[in-house]
Amino acid sequence: MINLFIQVSLYLGVLLALAKPMGYYMARVYEGKLPVFVRWLAPVENLFYRLCGVDSKQEMRWTHYALAVLWFSLLGVLVVYLLQRLQGMLPLNPQGLGAVTPDSALNTALSFVTNTNWQGYVGETTMSYLTQMAGLSVQNFFSAATGMAVVIALIRGFARHTTETIGNFWVDMTRSTLYILLPLSTVLALVLVGQGVVQNFSAYEKATLTESVGYEQPKLDASGSPMKDAAGNAVTEKVIVTEQTIAMGPVASQEAIKQIGTNGGGFFNANSAHPFENPTPFSNFLAMLAIFIIPAGLCYTFGSMVGDTRQGWAILASMTLLFVGFLAVTEYAEQQGNPAFTALGVDQAVSATQSGGNMEGKEMRFGIVNSALFATITTAASCGAVNSMHDSYTPLGGLVPLAQIQLSEVVFGGVGSGLYGMLVYAVIAVFLAGLMIGRTPDYLGKKIEAFDIKMASLVILIPPLIILGGTALAVMLTAGKSGIYNPGAHGFSEVLYAFTSAVGNNGSAFAGISANTPFYNSALGFAVWFGRFWLMIPVLALAGSLAGKKRMPASVGSMATHTPLFVWLLIGTVLLVGALTFVPALALGPVIEHLNMISVH
Repeated sequence: MINLFIQVSLYLGVLLALAKPMGYYMARVYEGKLPVFVRWLAPVENLFYRLCGVDSKQEMRWTHYALAVLWFSLLGVLVVYLLQRLQGMLPLNPQGLGAVTPDSALNTALSFVTNTNWQGYVGETTMSYLTQMAGLSVQNFFSAATGMAVVIALIRGFARHTTETIGNFWVDMTRSTLYILLPLSTVLALVLVGQGVVQNFSAYEKATLTESVGYEQPKLDASGSPMKDAAGNAVTEKVIVTEQTIAMGPVASQEAIKQIGTNGGGFFNANSAHPFENPTPFSNFLAMLAIFIIPAGLCYTFGSMVGDTRQGWAILASMTLLFVGFLAVTEYAEQQGNPAFTALGVDQAVSATQSGGNMEGKEMRFGIVNSALFATITTAASCGAVNSMHDSYTPLGGLVPLAQIQLSEVVFGGVGSGLYGMLVYAVIAVFLAGLMIGRTPDYLGKKIEAFDIKMASLVILIPPLIILGGTALAVMLTAGKSGIYNPGAHGFSEVLYAFTSAVGNNGSAFAGISANTPFYNSALGFAVWFGRFWLMIPVLALAGSLAGKKRMPASVGSMATHTPLFVWLLIGTVLLVGALTFVPALALGPVIEHLNMISVH
């Protein structure tokens, strides 16, 4: 318990201490008041505008802003798709990896462009170095910058009045990348290299095992099909392995933006559980800090840009309280372990291990506390990086990552997307408060009217529609059920998690499901795309509506939105909407699984 308290307190202490300076810096960047130490990059910014024919002083209405977001993202999908399909003919491919299949390539392109980074493939045996860098890493920057641009447009909607424009997407995206994401990622990548994260272009290495490993595998005929004997039984052959292939590559550069941009897509299949991606406790701490640093800082940016920093602190307090509550559940559930071990009468050594907590699927290097902390952080944000396998968590421990994503990942959330999701909930909260006291609701001096509530409602209703609809479709169709390897409630949880992760643009998984199939690649590709842009477009429409409104002066009847009362109202709104929407589905998965687990007593 002391270990848990120290580690969580240290993490939150450092995070909250950095929130204000990070938020202040970002506010200066977006307001065009560049700090001295980055002004030398201004010529690079201006050169980009000249080369691309962008008028940085020409602002956009919300419709033009949304079209720019969509066209830029569609171009990104095309580039990433072609890189995967043509990688066998392109350079920086020392292993000679061939083209990625069309359905997997499309799924991956949609996933990385939408900041989801869902991976239905094994990175080290599928993607060349060029694809990893020019395709996946580049989109790690651009997808994160797109989310940051959209939230800044929404903040301008609150800050401005009687205007038709909300900024320029190309300027916001460029500044997000050039002044925020690139410097942070460069520094973090260098630190990670110092910690032992791999960064090279070498071919994969071969290492001789100290002890050979033997196993049986099906014997294949000339056509590659399993052979059978006269009785119809499978013919096997013994394989002796004396070498291990050790993957190399430009890992640190991708690892840095993977965390800072809340992307989550790992260079290796094991993601942040792989020692070449996350070798030390310090690199693990930096990874967790990097995931939350921009979402936390953006709360202060919001308060600064609307002229009342108390508003930003109220949002940050709501996020922090929700996070601590969810973290407490995860840590408690994983520390308890699985009582089924004791009930089955297993030997005392195993029983004692399990009574100390659930270590299944976790790295001994990190243990239960850091694993549960990492899992809660990565699913509170739309990151999806993992240093342990969520599929191996206890039912309640696994319920928390699932539930956090289903809340639209507003508990800090992704870079940009978390804050604009929470601000939408704030609009809903003041609307509900207005209904209760019989007043026209307003937030930050802007009257909340029918159009605004319709846009906010779309942001809240579209994700569960796709999540629950996609899950229902998958468990009804043979193509969906064929990928489920675990029967019963846990298998249902795996499918529910897959669609939740896709729509929430998270990318983590309950990995006991075979998702690299035409059905899941197509269905989840649809989910990641609409889960991203069917939310962004209503958010931008809301920004345009708010920017055009007059600012109402505060009166004695105005509701203060920077007080503890509003913080609890906001938290209650988030939890109420999530419970009304997803409790039935959760009851069919993690809740039933938990009841089955404890029923052995």
